[in-house]
Amino acid sequence: MNYHHIKLTAIFTLLFSIAMPSNATVVLFKTSMGDFEVNLLDEHTPKTVENFLEYVHAQDFDNSIIHRSVPGFIIQGGGYFYNTEEQMVDSVNSNPAVINEPVFSNVTGTIAMAKVSGDENSATNQWFFNVDNNSSYLDNENGGFTVFGVVQGDGLEILKTIEELDHYSIQNLPGFTDTPLRSVPDNSPLTDEHFVMIESIIVVNENVDTQPELPPLSTKSTPSEPEEENDSDSSGGSSTNLLLLAGLAFARFFRRS
Repeated sequence: MNYHHIKLTAIFTLLFSIAMPSNATVVLFKTSMGDFEVNLLDEHTPKTVENFLEYVHAQDFDNSIIHRSVPGFIIQGGGYFYNTEEQMVDSVNSNPAVINEPVFSNVTGTIAMAKVSGDENSATNQWFFNVDNNSSYLDNENGGFTVFGVVQGDGLEILKTIEELDHYSIQNLPGFTDTPLRSVPDNSPLTDEHFVMIESIIVVNENVDTQPELPPLSTKSTPSEPEEENDSDSSGGSSTNLLLLAGLAFARFFRRS
């Protein structure tokens, strides 16, 4: 069986599986800007959904922060939380990285995994919402970014509201270079009253027959010959910014936009 035959068979199998009822868990994002549901794509991105739900069940995303907002691009969270006991920002503990599963396209209203530049299998706890159609870039960059869920109901409107907030670069908080804030304190530390908070993420429907409206297939470029496959993985400076890890401490901040 030649390469092209194998490729056609794989595509047919994928399309057939997508046409079948999906195993799709529904989770509720409770945020300081409003609540919305996300339909996860368990059947087509099983490892990614399993990884995400491990954090959810462990309540690791409770009181976490939307630390990055790039208008017309993405809104990102999952990496940091506000420690109410210590009254400071801290890092969410990360589990082992999950294998990349780039099946669907990074279109508006999808959630995908963030990862380290140059390593397509490096996703751990950070995720982002696509607030625009980013398929031309994110479907091809760094092996493609794994879309694993679709925003439901008025979720996109809530994300757009977050996107419209003023965002800031916060000194001594690496990774907080485009951080949306609900309000700005006067000469006092930032707290959970100022950040956009993910109060909790909970599973609201485990029904395996849940059928989301599936996003389009990934636009990731495919090689013409097997030996060219490694050339399809590119990485640039923007993906480096998708996942930044560092020690955290409060300091003064300045307005960015």
